[in-house]
Amino acid sequence: MRHPHRLWLSVLWLALAIPTVRPQALRPQAATKTVARAPVARTTPAKLEEHGHIRIDPYYWLRERDNPEVLAYLRAENEYTKGVMAHTKALQQKLFAEIKGRIKQTDMSAPYLRDDYFYYTRFEEGKEYPIYARRKGSMDAPEEVILDVNALARGHGFFQASGVQVSSGHDLLAFGSDTVGRRIYTLRFKSLKTGKALRDVIPRVTGNVVWANDNRTVLYTKQDSVTLRWYRIYRHVLGTDAGRDALVYEEKDSTFSAFVFKTRSRKYVMIALSQTLASEYRYLDADRPGGELRVVLPRERGHEYDVDHAGDWFYIRTNDAAKNFRLMRMPVGATKARWEEVIPHRDDVLLESFDVFRDRLVLTERRNGLVRLRVRGHAGEDDHYVDFGEPAYLAFVGMNPEFDAAVLRYEYTSLTTPQSTYDYDLTSRAKTLVKREEVLGGFDPSNYVTERLYARARDGIAVPVSIVFRKGVQKNGENPLLLYGYGSYGASMDASFSSTRLSLLDRGFVYAIAHVRGGQELGRDWYENGKLLRKSNTFTDFIDVADFLIEQRYTSPEKLFAQGGSAGGLLMGAVTNLRPDLFRGVVAQVPFVDVVTTMLDESIPLTTAEYDEWGNPNDPEYYRYILSYSPYDNVEAKAYPNLLVTTGLHDSQVQYWEPAKWVAKLRALKTDRNRLILRTNFEAGHGGASGRYQRYREIAFIYAFLLDLAGIGG
Repeated sequence: MRHPHRLWLSVLWLALAIPTVRPQALRPQAATKTVARAPVARTTPAKLEEHGHIRIDPYYWLRERDNPEVLAYLRAENEYTKGVMAHTKALQQKLFAEIKGRIKQTDMSAPYLRDDYFYYTRFEEGKEYPIYARRKGSMDAPEEVILDVNALARGHGFFQASGVQVSSGHDLLAFGSDTVGRRIYTLRFKSLKTGKALRDVIPRVTGNVVWANDNRTVLYTKQDSVTLRWYRIYRHVLGTDAGRDALVYEEKDSTFSAFVFKTRSRKYVMIALSQTLASEYRYLDADRPGGELRVVLPRERGHEYDVDHAGDWFYIRTNDAAKNFRLMRMPVGATKARWEEVIPHRDDVLLESFDVFRDRLVLTERRNGLVRLRVRGHAGEDDHYVDFGEPAYLAFVGMNPEFDAAVLRYEYTSLTTPQSTYDYDLTSRAKTLVKREEVLGGFDPSNYVTERLYARARDGIAVPVSIVFRKGVQKNGENPLLLYGYGSYGASMDASFSSTRLSLLDRGFVYAIAHVRGGQELGRDWYENGKLLRKSNTFTDFIDVADFLIEQRYTSPEKLFAQGGSAGGLLMGAVTNLRPDLFRGVVAQVPFVDVVTTMLDESIPLTTAEYDEWGNPNDPEYYRYILSYSPYDNVEAKAYPNLLVTTGLHDSQVQYWEPAKWVAKLRALKTDRNRLILRTNFEAGHGGASGRYQRYREIAFIYAFLLDLAGIGG
C-alpha cells in the first residue's frame, strides 16, 4: 500500500559566494582528508558482481547510517544547502507567513457519526498536531478529548500517531506512536472513561489495528525487523501479557504483505494479503476473534480482488476475466463456482473501488481519466451518477462508518475548489455542503483558470494534462511553469486544490500535472504500459508533455521546472538524465534513484514485494532494462539543471542513501555551475516533517528555490 533573474546571475553568485562552504565532490578513487564540513571519500569503491560483470559503486559506503563520517557528510551537505539558499531567507519567511496566513489555524474536520457519537479532529492555533475529540448525541453536547497528539509529542522532534481506533463499546482507545519517522510504532491503549493509559504496551508494530466486537480484543500487524514487510497478525486481549499474544496468521511469501480491517457491516474481521499481481482475503467472525480463520478465495497468480460484506454475501471486485475489474458477489463461505456478476467489465471504465451499505452500493469508477461516483441498489434499482460539473477534479468516498447510512459522505476538490465535504442523500439525491476548507486572505476561485489538455506522446498516445493558472496569464512562452508527475504503482494523480500553491500561481506560475503512464488514470492498460519492461514510457511521456507545453507557449525551457517525489523522484532523475536541457530546475523529493542496487538487495524494505512493479534484476533481461534507466547509474559528465534533492534520515520507503549517493555522483561528474543541493531531515522519514508548521516551512523552502531561479524575489 509503498512541487526574472537570468542564469548568469545565479552562476555568478555561486562562483563568488559559495566556494568557502561548498562540499567537495566525492571522488571515486581519491582518499581525501577533508574538513569537518566537507564530504569524506573512501579509497576503495564497492565492487558489485552482477550477472558475471563487475559494477563499481564508489558511494556504496554512504549506506552506513551510524557511521560518523556519513552523518558528517549529510550535515556538510545541509550546511552547503543553507549557504546556497541564504539569500532567500527573507523570501522563505515571507512564503511561510503567506502559507500559514491562508490556513485557518484553529479549525476542525467535518464530524462523522458512529453509533451515538460525533467524531472529529481539530487543530488549535500555534500547535503542530491534531486533537482527536467527540461529542455524544449532537454537536451541541460537551466535547470529550480522546487524544491530544500535541501532549504526546512534547520533547520529540518527530511524532506521528497512527491507528487511532475507538473500541466497539466506545470506551477504549488504541493508537500507535512513532517518534523517529521509520513507521515503526508502539501500540498503546487508553480508557475513555477514566482518561488514563492502560498498562498494555506493544512495541515495534505497524500501527494497523482493529477491535473485535467483544470490546477487549484487538488484532494488529507486525513487520519484519529487517525488511519492514507487514507479515504477521497477532491477537491481544487487554490485561494479558503482550509477549504471549497469539499469532493469528503469518505470511511466509516475501512478496506478499498483510494488514487487518473490519467490514463496514462489523460482522467480520478481514486479513488482506496482497502483492502487485495477486491478493487473498481471510476472515473470522468479529464476535469470536479467537475463532477459525477462513479463506474467501485462495490466491492465484494474476488474480487481484477486494472484498466487503453485506447480509449473506461477500461482494468482490475482481480482475478475473476483467482487466478493468468487475463486481461479483458470492454467498459467505461459498466458492468461486457460486459467484454471480453484479457489475460487468467495461473496456472504457476502470472499476477502482466499491463501498457496500445495507441497501446500496457506491462504485468508484474512472472514465477518460476522471473519477465518477455511481450509486445503485443491490438489485440494480435507482442506478445513477453523482454530478460534479468541472473539467478536472478529484472526488472520493469519505468517512462512512454506518452500515445503515441513508446519506453518503464524499469529498470533492479541484484545482480551483478547496477540499469540500458533502453529504449526499441517497434517496432524494440532494447534496449538502458540510464543510469546505476555508482559505483566508481573500481567495476567490474565479480568479483562476483550470484546463484539461492532451499531449501527443511520441508513440501517438494522448497523455492527459491538468493545468491551473491565474487569470491574465498570457500564453507567450514567458511564464514559469511547474510540471508535476508520478507515474507508478497504478496511482492516479488527480487534480486537487492546494492553498499553498497559490503562492506560486499569484506570482505568475502555471501549475500542471502530467498524467503519465504508470498511473491508472485511463484504466489498467495505462498502468501496465508504464511498468516492468515498459517503464520508460513514464519518462518519455513526461518529456513529451513538457515539450507540448513549450510548443503551446505556456512556458519555455528557461522557465520550466519539474517536481516529483519517491517513485516520482525516480521520474525526476530519469528525465534529467534524458533531457537535462529541458528544465531550468528540478525538485526531487525522497527520490527512488538507485534502482538497480536497491532491487538487488532483499534486505531493503519493499524490494521483494515490488519485483512485479519494476522487475527482478536477478533476471538478466530485467537487470539490463533497469540499468538502462536507473538515474544513479546513468549520471554522465554533462550539464544538468538546477536540482533540489530532499531526504529523511529515517525514511523506510526510500533509504536516505539513494538521494545522497545520487547527489555525490552528480557533484563529481556534472559539468555545469548550476545549483545542486541536498537537504536531509535528521528527524523525519518518508513523509517529511510531522508537525504542520514544520511542513509549511519545508514547502516555503521549495517555493523559494523555484521562485529564486525564476527571477521572482517577492
